[in-house]
Amino acid sequence: MSEEVPRGTHSLNSPWIQAGRLAFLALYAVTVLAALAWAFSNVRQIDPQNRAVVLHFGALDRVQNAGLLLAWPQPFEQVVLLPAADRVIERRVENLLRSDEALKADRVASFATPLSDALAGSGYLLTGDAGVVQLDVRVFYKVTDPYDFVLQADHVLPALDRLVTRSAVALTAARDLDTILVARPELIGADNQAAERRERLRGDLVQGVNKRLAELKASGQGIGIEVARVDVQSSLPDPAVSAFNAVLTASQQADKAVANARTDAEKLTQTSNEQADRALQVAHAQAGERLAKATADTATVSSLASSTDPQMLLRLYRERMPKILGQAGSVTTVDPKDDSRLIIQGASK
Repeated sequence: MSEEVPRGTHSLNSPWIQAGRLAFLALYAVTVLAALAWAFSNVRQIDPQNRAVVLHFGALDRVQNAGLLLAWPQPFEQVVLLPAADRVIERRVENLLRSDEALKADRVASFATPLSDALAGSGYLLTGDAGVVQLDVRVFYKVTDPYDFVLQADHVLPALDRLVTRSAVALTAARDLDTILVARPELIGADNQAAERRERLRGDLVQGVNKRLAELKASGQGIGIEVARVDVQSSLPDPAVSAFNAVLTASQQADKAVANARTDAEKLTQTSNEQADRALQVAHAQAGERLAKATADTATVSSLASSTDPQMLLRLYRERMPKILGQAGSVTTVDPKDDSRLIIQGASK
């Protein structure tokens, strides 16, 4: 005889019942694991370069440095990771750079289609002597107030960019071009303090930004950071570089022309001095010769003028008169004691 199985026992051993039981056990296990994961979701290890800010229902509860963090899961407590207090973060200020639209416009711009005012001035700062300069600024900052940093969240970096831009605009407007970069090397030797003022630009920029951060903190709107240092790379706009190169080339050419002119003038001066010396020597020689000849020609007269011998004068008269009378065509003698009958024939007409 076959043994009869109870009806309830057969239904409990059915495949559907067993499958449902397994599914329930799996769902229960998953639920338990999910609950454990949620319960320990804020239990983590904080790295040395970070620190954690624990917010209890949105309010600052504590700041956890490197180590094991034990905190209640959300929404009871929220954990926000921040850089460590001694960690320095780098930030490049894009507001001071020339925009992509302006760079594209520079490549296609011409005299017929000039740039708009917004694009033309993008990335350029005006100096105190009406010059134009570009600054590439990299800011290195630390998080000093974790709660303000977490509270401001996404507004921290935009606010830092605006503060750096404002300070850079004020500093460049208070300086001339040569105290920001070496634009005119010929002035370096004349002004020994220009290099020192260029080095002070970074320190003044750090002080200006930190001063404005302190003002925000005092007004209750602090962003929880402090600038440690800045790196500033200054340059001239491309058109200004071309203009400065042209001026430098023209200055070099002018200096070369002046040097050549001075050389030619010196040569001409030397040649003129040589010719003047030669002419003076010739004049002195000719004057000596003429003086010697005049002295020789007048030696007899001079000797007669200084002589007191009447016989010598009579002898010379007798020697010279025949030669003089021989050159005359006719001679008329006149009695010096009787001139009453003197008739001198005039020249025929």
